[in-house]
Amino acid sequence: MAEAHSPRPHGAAETKSALSEKAQAFQSLAKEAFSEFSPEVGASLDLVQVTVAPDKLVPLCRKAKEDPRLDFKLILLLTAVDYKDRFQIVYHLQSLSHEWTLVVKTDLPYDNPRVPSVSSVWRGADWYEREMHELFGIVFEGHPNLVPLLLWEGFEGYPGRKSYPFYDYQEW
Repeated sequence: MAEAHSPRPHGAAETKSALSEKAQAFQSLAKEAFSEFSPEVGASLDLVQVTVAPDKLVPLCRKAKEDPRLDFKLILLLTAVDYKDRFQIVYHLQSLSHEWTLVVKTDLPYDNPRVPSVSSVWRGADWYEREMHELFGIVFEGHPNLVPLLLWEGFEGYPGRKSYPFYDYQEW
């Protein structure tokens, strides 16, 4: 008789679903502070996550940085996820003064992935956006210098996409 599929590997520790008091307080503040942007606010493993429409991304990020209750002065990372039918851009922001990390997400259509650049909010986003443009073909509108960063001039395709034909690679 086949075993039923377990949602977690046998013997793996169960993850607590409850947030710490600090994360709960920050989640409440995030809901209130970002309410004008109509975000989805959630949390996972004590990380507060905000999902927002692409056209509201830059104003939300600017508020996250400039509102003293939030004070997200540092962008830790910026990446793209290829879900085959859409891209999701994920920003990890850090407030050193409050010791909070905020995850901001926005979804883009797969056939025309365009999103406003946040490099005017955090200069550190510059190279992240160039890398994602090069590897995934995502256009960061308003970016001051969206030129190749890693791949040689004339490289064809977007190797970060799941559809990229890696099967053509042969070992020698």
